[in-house]
Amino acid sequence: MNRRRLLLLTPLLAVGVFRAPLAWAQRANPGAPALLLAGRYRPGISLRDWWISEKYDGVRGRWDGRQLRTRGGERINAPAWFTAGWPAKPMDGELWAGRRRFEQVQSTVARQQPLDAAWRELRFMVFDLPAHPGSFDERLRALTRTVARIDQTWVQAVPQRKLASEAELQALLSEVVRGGGEGLMLHRGGSLYRGGRGDDLLKLTPHDDAEARVVAHLPGKGKHTGRLGALLVETPEGRRFALGTGFTDAQRADPPPVGSWVTYHYRGVHEGSGLPRFASFVRVRADEARYRSAR
Repeated sequence: MNRRRLLLLTPLLAVGVFRAPLAWAQRANPGAPALLLAGRYRPGISLRDWWISEKYDGVRGRWDGRQLRTRGGERINAPAWFTAGWPAKPMDGELWAGRRRFEQVQSTVARQQPLDAAWRELRFMVFDLPAHPGSFDERLRALTRTVARIDQTWVQAVPQRKLASEAELQALLSEVVRGGGEGLMLHRGGSLYRGGRGDDLLKLTPHDDAEARVVAHLPGKGKHTGRLGALLVETPEGRRFALGTGFTDAQRADPPPVGSWVTYHYRGVHEGSGLPRFASFVRVRADEARYRSAR
């Protein structure tokens, strides 16, 4: 079936086939790690008990004690030397190549056959120890010792700091963003590691961002006739909306597949419906981009 016909037919898939995406994902990949996920920062919290770090624009990686996995549970095919000597205990972190280099990281991680030269550009930025029973304050001390024992230049503990006021927090955010960074992460010092999204880990960026699952390709009109007009997506809460901006011509000709997760930016939500305002496509979620790696 050609792509144009597929684009015309796929809206029919939206009728109930991909409902309850979160439950569907858990059934589809029961081996996915139960990762701690970030909520959104809102002004007014007391910063005294919070650790602040940069939000790295890379690929989330979890060392399970034997191998690296994506946040979706897929194995990351890193070179043997990259993880040699790593401890048997789990580590949560970000595979990162520096600011404004996400595409390079994604391309490197997605390859089935790892390229040594590309992996030598990456660092594993460790920010938590999922199996440690203590508070984040305690885990942070243990993490620092763990990274020191590994003693590899490409394995680093994420720098954490304390700030005293909202003004200092916003000043740091502006500094990071001006330098090409994505934003900040705030981690409650007294919190335990619990899988799922909550208020113990918060993200602060100049824009809101979220993820949704693609449930259909909506056909384009006018200059986009015969290719993607918009993605019909569904949020983890079950809300559906059309995501029609932010795509390159190449992405409209070869859109993210139905069933994949995508990241989008938005500015607030509509009252009543709760749907995002001015939503714009950013990218396919990093751990679901392998379908493009061989192209």
